[in-house]
Amino acid sequence: MPDTRVILILLFLPLLSFLINGLFGRKLPGSLGGLLATATLFVSFLLSLSAAYSYFFGSVGITGAYETLIPFQVTWLQFSESFSINMGILADPISMMMIVVVTFISLMVHVFSLGYMKGEERFATYYSFLSLFTFSMLGLVLSSNIFQTYIFWELVGVSSFLLIGYYYQKPSAVAASKKAFIVTRFADLGFLIGILILSYYGKSFDFVTLTERLVPAASTYSQAAAAAGFLGISALTWALVLIFVGGAGKSAMFPLHIWLPDAMEGPTPVSALIHAATMVVAGVYLVARLFPIFSLACPGALDVVAWTGIISALFAALIACTQTDIKRVLAYSTMSQIGYMMFALGVSGYGAEEGLGYMAAMFHLFTHAMFKALLFLGAGVIIHYVHSNDLKDMGGLRKALPITGATFLIACLAIAGIPPFSGFFSKEEILLSAYNSNYTIYIIALITAGLTAFYMFRLYFSIFWNKPQVSANEHKHEGTLSMLIPLLILAVFAAFSGFIPFSSFVTSDGIPFETHLHLEFSILPVLLSVSGIAIAWRYYKKPSTVPASVSQKTGSLYRTINKKFYIDEIYLFVTKKLVFQLIARPAAWFDKTIVDGMMNTAAAAAQVFSLSISGLQSGKLQHYAYYFIGGAIGLAILFIYSIA
Repeated sequence: MPDTRVILILLFLPLLSFLINGLFGRKLPGSLGGLLATATLFVSFLLSLSAAYSYFFGSVGITGAYETLIPFQVTWLQFSESFSINMGILADPISMMMIVVVTFISLMVHVFSLGYMKGEERFATYYSFLSLFTFSMLGLVLSSNIFQTYIFWELVGVSSFLLIGYYYQKPSAVAASKKAFIVTRFADLGFLIGILILSYYGKSFDFVTLTERLVPAASTYSQAAAAAGFLGISALTWALVLIFVGGAGKSAMFPLHIWLPDAMEGPTPVSALIHAATMVVAGVYLVARLFPIFSLACPGALDVVAWTGIISALFAALIACTQTDIKRVLAYSTMSQIGYMMFALGVSGYGAEEGLGYMAAMFHLFTHAMFKALLFLGAGVIIHYVHSNDLKDMGGLRKALPITGATFLIACLAIAGIPPFSGFFSKEEILLSAYNSNYTIYIIALITAGLTAFYMFRLYFSIFWNKPQVSANEHKHEGTLSMLIPLLILAVFAAFSGFIPFSSFVTSDGIPFETHLHLEFSILPVLLSVSGIAIAWRYYKKPSTVPASVSQKTGSLYRTINKKFYIDEIYLFVTKKLVFQLIARPAAWFDKTIVDGMMNTAAAAAQVFSLSISGLQSGKLQHYAYYFIGGAIGLAILFIYSIA
């Protein structure tokens, strides 16, 4: 069992770094703030390794399953004897795996930023935001109840707002941070409503208790949730779908993905942190955390997860094929790969081999963290060298940036699913689970795999080949040692992490099982990926007029994909033309004219009345004498009249 103190220390060290850099960072000399944040995170990473090792090699129960442990818990709000909100730590396979991934990727980003962000005026502030983000994500994955998860979920949103809008002098960065914050807040409203419904019928916020009460079909809790409903859909289904809406917003699933490309306005290391192992995988983690309820109590909600995931995967892959901004290509790549994880969860069963999709989704989350962080940090080196995000300003950089080129190639091979790189193993398990459960989703996933290989090597050849060799400028260099070391470390994991026997550690029911590599099954996916690479090599390794010719011939189809299917324009039309014009403007008129008018009329009447009687309180003695004598005479007349 992991030591509770170890988990608490690794959780709160980033918070301590945030407070020190946030309060005193400007007073710290040079890069001391960044070094302090990096050192504290390095300690957190070592402690996460210790906690994970203690758990995976010391928490197998008598049933052969990894135990679900709550090593720390305190009551925060007590509503009744049987209902409270607790703050605690949940230790199980996915939380232990996630703390290693989060601290490792964050550590790589911290180290890389020492060189990439050197000289920034708000250097310590940047590191304080990074530390807050890491603390928020660690708190999210370690939460023992869904309300605590929601608290850290929103803190992740605040942290992303601060990091995306780090360059607050740029209007585009400010707009992007607001867009990310607003879109995810709409999704989080669904999450909150789902939490309230789920906790109402489960009579608890704790994950373990909710699972115990809502999964058994014979329990009074699950029967009550199944009996209640709206529009013919049970309350439990509504709760899980609404919770998934929150996850879809955070993980940028269609149609709540519009914030993701704009989030590239933040510093490139931030993009690596958001896309590789933190914010965008939070939705996948949320579905995985509630997976027993999804799978055993409400498979209909799991169908929503599956189809949302596969549509998002294909949708993003198509868009990535037409983008020319290096970071936006990688952003849509992230959306597509998260879609892979989502539909893998959606087609998965529960327990042992039936839960292959669950294991594959978590495995792909792990491998994706490695090669996607490598891709974004490599993009950071490239942008740092050419001072541009646009592919037209790149080309022929393989000799000027040899380390970046080699590591970027490894990451591209991994994400394309080429053996023996890490992405091959996790992606093959996902495809196999889809093949066994839903053939339509499997076919779409195959097409997406081919597109992934094409657009990633379109990116690779456009950057490092294509144009004639660019000679290295003596005033430019590939990057500092702190920028190159993370690339080399991540390249090792991108290449070899697929050999980890992941099903021995993370499964849907906590019971390890063995997976086997089906070579005959892998032939078709690998052939499609190789075909995608070959097409990219044919038309992007050297300058060619074919891509421009194809885009012209396809006309409106290409423009539609290049314009991201006009989803942003649709949102703007709905908000500006419909919501603002037809709802907000009439509501504003009613509020200003009717509501304010009534209040202003009442105020004016009160003022007129007060002015009319203000003479009664003039402060002049003779007036009071008149009123007194007049009143006395009036009372006397009334008295005499009543006697008569």
